[in-house]
Amino acid sequence: MSDQSLREHVLYLLKGGGAHLDFEKAIADLPEEFRGKRVERVSHTPWRLLEHLRICQWDILEFARDPDHVSPDFPDGYWPKDDGPPSSEAWDNSIQAFRDDLQSMIDMISDPETDLYARIPHGDGQTILREALLVADHNAYHLGQLVFLRQCLGAWED
Repeated sequence: MSDQSLREHVLYLLKGGGAHLDFEKAIADLPEEFRGKRVERVSHTPWRLLEHLRICQWDILEFARDPDHVSPDFPDGYWPKDDGPPSSEAWDNSIQAFRDDLQSMIDMISDPETDLYARIPHGDGQTILREALLVADHNAYHLGQLVFLRQCLGAWED
């Protein structure tokens, strides 16, 4: 497999291709009244999942590109404290930040100057390829949870 072919496969996953779910579809048109709503025996709300996705993706991206990046405390730093967003603007800002960071990861993988296989100098064996695949897998997992939660809330149309 050529380097370009591998890049295209990874980009396909990051953009929600294959078995991965597209972020835009998972988040689209969620009514405001459901954003902080809980389902019995489920520990997440749509807001908690959205913020977790945003924080984790941001952390992985920053780790990959910034040797001075300090990750949040695990696990508490990767989840919001409240069930719902403090405002509609906070919801929209979280969505936009997720989009921006996903685009930054896509840009990094698309750049032929990015060595996908080189170890990240400040890591302990990670590569850009590994971090991009981690973003794709983590996003797919939690976006699937979000869709399931939306189904439980009656806020999803097949």
